[in-house]
Amino acid sequence: MTTQTDHTEISMLVDRLFRLLDDRELAPERARDFFTDDALMETPVGVSRGAESLPAAEEALARFDRTQHMASGIVTDADATAERATASWNALMTHVHHEETLRRRGSGADPLFTVGGRFEAELRRTPDGWRFSRLVVRPIWTQGQPPPGVAPR
Repeated sequence: MTTQTDHTEISMLVDRLFRLLDDRELAPERARDFFTDDALMETPVGVSRGAESLPAAEEALARFDRTQHMASGIVTDADATAERATASWNALMTHVHHEETLRRRGSGADPLFTVGGRFEAELRRTPDGWRFSRLVVRPIWTQGQPPPGVAPR
């Protein structure tokens, strides 16, 4: 059973991660603020581990001029010892294409690529608080064209 404190701490971790992604503050040393050393992150553009997770996210987000990630409906469940937990949430991920991408696509090109999906996470409590040990992005729907070089899913 998840306590209110655990739920709040995990929800804040999700919110801080999404803010970090949108603010592009993805220096590798920030990974320890969010991920365990052995964390596994699975996204539509690849798989990364531990400290590689933020540089991999940075590479994926560099395909866009700006992004906005929003989370809702965060559901958490901690084990009886409150040392491990799972969480899932809905996400709306809006990506704004670079001007160069829009020029290449021609007039009338949609400036947005939007993804609706779900995040699924496993977490471990560390001395510094909850951290993701596994994070999976599961797209459910998309609207608009993905960036060049990425096949729609």
